[in-house]
Amino acid sequence: MADEEVVMDGWKAIDEAFLKVYPGQDDPMHFGTLVPWRLGGPDPLDGISVYDGGDYWHFVTYGLSELYEKESEDPEWSGYGMEFTMRLKKGCYENEEAEINCIWSNLQKIAKITFNSGELFDAWEYIYTGQKNGIDARHASALTGFITVPDTLVQSIDTPNGHVDFVEFVGASDAELMKLRNKETNVRELFEKIGDITDYNRKSLY
Repeated sequence: MADEEVVMDGWKAIDEAFLKVYPGQDDPMHFGTLVPWRLGGPDPLDGISVYDGGDYWHFVTYGLSELYEKESEDPEWSGYGMEFTMRLKKGCYENEEAEINCIWSNLQKIAKITFNSGELFDAWEYIYTGQKNGIDARHASALTGFITVPDTLVQSIDTPNGHVDFVEFVGASDAELMKLRNKETNVRELFEKIGDITDYNRKSLY
């Protein structure tokens, strides 16, 4: 008896959304999880794809939405209703492979918060880590945390398993995040100043 075909409607919907922005990139860089979370693995995300935007890399996660068959009872939303994205400027690092792996690790850590506590990361929020070291692999960048915005290139999608928003993470400095924490500015205002491409060489605004 032949094995049943794995249903990947949610996964395919994410691929199709990114192919609209990056036509021809049918086989982008992809990094998968060795042992899936549902099988007892340590990482909640099933994978991450990296698309070539010319002067930047565009990352997207797979795993916060329902990638395979519909399992939740909520017909409107797919899983947690979101996937994470990030755009990293090329050339702002010494070791590309190390930086891609670092982003993969950072997004896994944030996704684990959602899986463990149910906390959602919506657009127009910020993640203040309290750390002074950079979020890059060498911990040398002035960027220590993130703001979140709606992905500016890839629109939200309706999949056979429900709606999915793409929440983009943008690197921010400790001083910038403190301004947000102290309500001296807001995420929209900061976003207008720094844009949505994370550049590890960027100087802090404050």
